[in-house]
Order: sequence, then structure tokens, then C-alpha cells
Amino acid sequence: METQKLQFDLFDDRYEVIERVSAKARNIRIEIRSPREVVLVMPRYAAKSAARAFLAERESWVRQKIAELRQRHADMPLDPQRLHWNNRDRLPLRGAELPLRLVGASLRQISVRVEADAISVFSPPALLGERARLERALRQELQHQARQDARRLLDEESARLGVRPGELRIGDPKSLWGSCAANGNISLSWRLVMAPPAVFRYVVVHELCHIRHHDHSDDFWALVERQMPGYEVQYRWLREQGARLHLYLPPRAA
Repeated sequence: METQKLQFDLFDDRYEVIERVSAKARNIRIEIRSPREVVLVMPRYAAKSAARAFLAERESWVRQKIAELRQRHADMPLDPQRLHWNNRDRLPLRGAELPLRLVGASLRQISVRVEADAISVFSPPALLGERARLERALRQELQHQARQDARRLLDEESARLGVRPGELRIGDPKSLWGSCAANGNISLSWRLVMAPPAVFRYVVVHELCHIRHHDHSDDFWALVERQMPGYEVQYRWLREQGARLHLYLPPRAA
């Protein structure tokens, strides 16, 4: 799949238009990735002039979709989602919104249990009102869950790809979901455990492919496509929904 980026004067705010030649595409199509990015997908046999004319003819439709995305982003709350610890909170985990239960228990320390239908935090009575400590225990458990998922995905996907990743690091970066160092060490955001599993898998595949290609060249994206056909869906989810994951359990609450 060949990719070319350009600035297109069709839009007042100069949104980036990415021209992508796909061997699988049968028809020219337009994908609205975000309020800042439009993808023009064309079959190999299609002329670029025809594809650009196709895009220009659909200017009104593109503007409408961008406006809808912009409004959706504007509606997204910007403040952190504060936990009230009143058994009415919900947290995203592996793509599902799970109820967060606070349970008093005869324990010495706070304990967190993640189940298919709920997240339960068991606390000694004396600590039921200690929100910072409750959130720290919850964050640590989610980081543990993220590490487990990441380890499994790295083992599965590296075997399929035929590469050997280095050490795994789970952190909480503000601007990256993952990274791959020159020595093959992989760093991933623990917040990916809150996203749908396919999104987590995409980030792992993306970083593992960097062991083969240390750039975002056409060869790199072709390898990602072979490893995970249709990865664009997960890429788009992160662009449109990923910011929401940073609204929960902000680092300063630690």
C-alpha cells in the first residue's frame, strides 16, 4: 500500500489529505480519520487526477463529516473523570464499561479484583474514605492487567512476525501509546487495557513491526497490513477515542 501526504486547499483549515494507493481497493473512497485528517484511498489502476476530482466533487459531504467529528470532540469532557466511590462509578476495561464496586472487608490492605462483569475494590473499613489510596491500588491493578495482556500479545505476535522483542515496559506516557527502542525494547501505555482488545493488539503489532522497519515507510505499513489486515479501524479508534482514556485515574491522583 503506497501512501502520500499532501496539504489540500479544499478545506479552509488546511486539513491534511493522505493519498493512499491500495492493491485491495476496488473503488476510490474517502475516509474521514479525524477533524484533521482525510484519507483518499484509490485502486492501483486509478489516476490520481480522477481520485482528486472524486474528492473535490464530495466537498460538501466531507465538510459535513468533519463538522460532525469536530462537534463530537467538542462534546467530549475535558476534565478528568473523578471517581466518587459510591458504587455508581464505571470504568472502561477491554472495551466494556464495568461497574466499580467498593466493598468493606476485614483486610489489612486494599485489594482489587477484576472480573468479567465488574471491578471490585476491597478495603479495610478505616481506608474506605481514602480516595487517593483507593485510586492508587486501582491504578496498580490496571497496570498489572495491562502487563498481562501486553505480555500475551507480544508473545503471540512476535512469533507470527518472526522477531524477538527486548524488555517490556508499561508506563503512562501522555503523547504515545507505544514505542520501540533501537534495541527492541517495547514500551506501552497501561491505558490500552481500557480500550477494545483489537486496539491493544494493533499497538503491539505496530511496535513489533518497528523491529523490522525503524520508520513509517511504505514497507513498514505493508508489514502492519500483513500482520493485521484492516488495522486502519483500530488506528482510527485511537485517533477518535483514545483521548478519553486519559480522563480516568490521572497520574496526579497517585
